[in-house]
Amino acid sequence: MRAIVVPYRANGKSRLPEPVRAELALAMLADVLNACAAVGPTTLVSGDPAAIELATELGAETVADPGDGQGGAVTAALDRLDGPALVVNADLPCVVPADLRMLAEFADAGAVGLVEAADGTTNALALPEPALFAPLYGPGSAVRFRDHAAARGVDCLSAVIPNLADDVDTIDDLLRVGLRAGPRTQAALVRL
Repeated sequence: MRAIVVPYRANGKSRLPEPVRAELALAMLADVLNACAAVGPTTLVSGDPAAIELATELGAETVADPGDGQGGAVTAALDRLDGPALVVNADLPCVVPADLRMLAEFADAGAVGLVEAADGTTNALALPEPALFAPLYGPGSAVRFRDHAAARGVDCLSAVIPNLADDVDTIDDLLRVGLRAGPRTQAALVRL
């Protein structure tokens, strides 16, 4: 089974409206963790007590966020792992287990699989081994991840998986993904 790492920062969804930000972010995280747990052992990296409680409820392990950004959070979890691993962002409420299994096929074939968001950032990675990760997140990170893999002599292939490419940063994003979002995200939208 492949290990899956999900980094989560409570204040990471700053473009969502303040009154609903925390509830929507946790709902999306729940949908991501549910999909991940169906595929393999899942580790949440967070310093948020509500997220840690949610992860425990859903059967995921937790690792304390070291506080040095998304790359540092992912590194903290990957340092504990051996073998192929997936890294999946917490703002992908449409993800289903089949999407993650498809992504994992890249790592199983010895390549880095990369799911790029429309803005050039990185939403998910498949790594044949944790040591292939580098903390390269931020604007334009997909290009940096590709260059890093090439420098290590490993193929980095684009994974065209719409449910992993559709991240949510704004209410408009949530409306765009609509009914494809997982049940907790949809329930939160109805309540709000």
